[in-house]
Amino acid sequence: MSGFAERSGGTARPRTVPTELAALAMGVSQATIRKWASRGKITRHGGPQRAEYDLEELLALTRRTPLE
Repeated sequence: MSGFAERSGGTARPRTVPTELAALAMGVSQATIRKWASRGKITRHGGPQRAEYDLEELLALTRRTPLE
């Protein structure tokens, strides 16, 4: 990954998407995304009313383990 934060020596912020788009990207239901977050498989970002998930983390999950 080559971004501004990486080139400038800072920490890159995750590119996050809402639950609906995370589910579409992974080919699973929104309930599955929420379940993965509650079980610690993925990190939930965002505020109390808007959950978001890191795209890179989701893609890494597909490379590590088979989907439920």
